Formats: sequence, C-alpha cells, structure tokens
Amino acid sequence: MTDQPETIKQTFDQLVEIANQFEPNAKVTNIQHHGSGNINSTFLVTLELQPPFILQRLNTVVFCQPELVMNNICILSDYVRQKLEQGNFSVQRRWLMPRVLFTPQNQNHYVAEDGTFWRGISFIDNSQSFDTIQNLQHAQEIGYGLGMFHRLLTNLPTEQLADTLVGFHITPGYLKHYHQVREKIQIKSSAEVNYCLQFIRDRPNLPYILENARINGKLHLRTIHGDPKINNIMIDCSTKEAVAMIDLDTVKPGLIHYDIGDCLRSGCNLLGEETSKWTEVKFEPQLAQAILKGYLEVARDFLTQDDYQYIYDSIRLLAFELGLRFFTDHLEGNVYFNANHDEHNLARALVQFKLTESIESQQETIEQIIAELMNC
Repeated sequence: MTDQPETIKQTFDQLVEIANQFEPNAKVTNIQHHGSGNINSTFLVTLELQPPFILQRLNTVVFCQPELVMNNICILSDYVRQKLEQGNFSVQRRWLMPRVLFTPQNQNHYVAEDGTFWRGISFIDNSQSFDTIQNLQHAQEIGYGLGMFHRLLTNLPTEQLADTLVGFHITPGYLKHYHQVREKIQIKSSAEVNYCLQFIRDRPNLPYILENARINGKLHLRTIHGDPKINNIMIDCSTKEAVAMIDLDTVKPGLIHYDIGDCLRSGCNLLGEETSKWTEVKFEPQLAQAILKGYLEVARDFLTQDDYQYIYDSIRLLAFELGLRFFTDHLEGNVYFNANHDEHNLARALVQFKLTESIESQQETIEQIIAELMNC
C-alpha cells in the first residue's frame, strides 16, 4: 500500500516516553527508523539487557478504526500461537508470529498526548526482508511464507475478524468509482491516458470475475493478509527460509485469491511498480512457478478444485485492479496514493496495465504451470 502518509513527527525523548509504555521495566538505549514502509512510522527500539522490539505509529488516516486493527491482530496472533503450542499442527521448521506488546494497563495500544496511536510488536530476530525477489529459492520461500500463513489460519472463523478496510480488493467497487470520477471531470487527453481508457474499456467483465465466483459459491471467505508484498515476508538470515509474515494491519475476511494474485503480481515483475520503462514490463512465469511451488508445499491440503481454477484469474485481476486504482487517482488529482509529481500515478497505472497485458499474453503458460503443480 502506498497511501498518503501522516506528517506528525516526534522527538527522541517523546519516542522514549512512548516506548516505555510497552516495556516499562527496561532501559531504552536507542531508537531508530526501521524498514521502508510509507504508511505507518516504524522504529526499532533497542533495550538494555532485553531483546529489541518494534514501535509503530499507526496511520489513522488510512486505518480510521485502529482499535479494530489491533483487535484483529491480537485474535490472529493468539489463534496461531495456540495452534503452534498445542502441537496439533505440524511445522517442520522455524515459524514465528509477531507478538503484540501490552501496556501496564493491559492495553494493546497507547494513545499519546498529541492523539497519535502507537503499538509495540515483538522483533523477529536474525531475519531480513527484500523489496524484490533475489532468486528462484527466494521466490519459493515467498510462496511458502504466504502458504503457511493461509494454512495456519484456514480454520479461523472469519466472523471473529472486523473488516477494517471495507471494499478493499472488491474490484467492481473500484470500477464504479472510476466511472463516477470520469463523469465529473474533464479528462486531459494524451497517448498514455487514451491507452488506459481503452485498456479498461476493453475488459468490461474482468472486474467481476472473483466476486461473481464468491457470489455463486465457488470461492469462500477466509482470513487473508491483505498486503502480501515481498518485503512483508521475513527471511531467516542463516537458513534463507521464510520465518514470518509481518505488517498485519490489513488482515481481514476476504478471498485468498486476493493474496495469491497480489503476491504473484508484485513478485513476478522484476522492473517493479515504479519503473519508468513501462513498455518493457513483463510477467516472469519462471518466478510464478517457484512462488506457487512454495505456496502449494503447505497450502495444497485446503485448496479446492475451484480455488485452483481461479488462480490465473486472480493474477490477471489484481494487476488490472491496481492499475485501475492508480489511473482513477490520477484522474482525480492524486488524492489517495502519495505522488511525487502530477503524472506519477498515471505512470504507475501504465506499469500495471502493461503487466496485465503480459499476463494475458502468457495465459496458456501460466495455466499449464498451475495444472502441473496441482497434479504433483
């Protein structure tokens, strides 16, 4: 997610005071910015004689009900931890669940005097994340990480979780908003804008494909991560294996195909979302094969025949959906996604639409990969 960030800043002393709410009996020795996220403000807090932890200020512009976000994460982490500790779930290697830290008042968050909303999360030691896939082994571990996340949560009743981002990944809703924006503005014509307009016009049925499958009972709501990008899957520095999924703010009920499609969309475009060479963007089926192989290593047991049937559609749709959202925001004046210049979101839309085009041109190859892995 690249939504508009909050701009409030805290001094070091203020950060120490906030950190002390989550570890009141420890001495803070250092606090530094951590990671590359642009939604929440994230810090690594180093303590004397105790393990470090992550301190985060939640962006309440994006997450307007932060208490519900924290309740979801607590439900999730408690469920997974019990499952792992009870021994009725076989995990052959290291897998960790970020732990929520509580204040002395037994609160899972802290609201500072300036109204900012904070939380403490355990730090996953001896691990790192990457913004792009490094090699085929890394790709397979990305798939494993997402698959393990889904497998651990496959029986968690979705009604226990709040929908903290209503409409997120519901593509028909984004299409409706796009048409509303088009009706109320004067579009400035250009070759790039015309390409996007025609691209959307040529695919009138695509936005409905997953939602129709859900309505018709072919796909069912499960617990999803909601933002399964490459750098949200932690890799063990020693073994190079996936050990955790982080940034759980977007966890909610949804179709696992949103996660599968988004992971493959983001992971199999080596030029990335911000490339200026949009005409050269392509979907890499070899990476898709590795990601899906890792995913199915742990997810095979709970996938249905219909789930397999819609994997290709999910990849194509999620690329199209993000392009649609970027283009709509460009037309609307960059009101949602953070933009460095006036045509930034137009450029991002072109990348996603070109990626969609590449996915469509390789449909037979991608479907063959899915079929072969399904029958392994």
